[in-house]
Amino acid sequence: MNKNDIKILLVDDEPDILEIVGYNLSSEGYQIITAENGFEAVKKAKKHKPQLIILDVMMPEMDGIEACEKIRKIPELSSTIITFLTARGEDYSQVAGFDAGADDYITKPIKPKVLTSKVKALLRRLKEDDSSSNIIKVGNLTINRDEYKIVLNEEEIILPRKEFELLSLLASRPGKVFKREDILDKVWGNEVIVGGRTIDVHIRKLREKIGDDCFKTVKGVGYKFVN
Repeated sequence: MNKNDIKILLVDDEPDILEIVGYNLSSEGYQIITAENGFEAVKKAKKHKPQLIILDVMMPEMDGIEACEKIRKIPELSSTIITFLTARGEDYSQVAGFDAGADDYITKPIKPKVLTSKVKALLRRLKEDDSSSNIIKVGNLTINRDEYKIVLNEEEIILPRKEFELLSLLASRPGKVFKREDILDKVWGNEVIVGGRTIDVHIRKLREKIGDDCFKTVKGVGYKFVN
């Protein structure tokens, strides 16, 4: 995908942030769309279908967590990357963000060049997804990585991006125990620092949607997919 074709939705209630961050990213050639609250973010995400959403947490009317949850329920936006840009760096806020379906977490203040590099790293994941064209079939479960589609017992299931990638990784080698550090590396990448609780949150979500007995915890090591 050409850089000029990439749409980035920037959401923040501070005009200065929208102006500064928007200017730096548009200077790189990206198409920038802005919103000042969660309601507007959901509306514009539906309309423009951006490849990346940079979302503030603390906003009036609808905060970033709720907006992220609503966006993740829109099927055509299931592959959109969502990262929070916020001054709140507490662990509970980060867990809430990942639980809502976010892919990453950036803490303000951040230098424009660092943010630009971060955005490029996030968008590289789209290219990696484009190059991996395969279908995984395990029992009654089918994972189509090209279409970001999950079919379980002949019913389609919509998963947030990270849950999809985590399920794809575990189901690609049923019975294999994936170490926690390997899961973080393959699903979240080296460019983002997250805690072990992030994996636990996503596994819990997958157990609720795919089946509790499909995932086995190997204490002190990691997780495996059980057919």
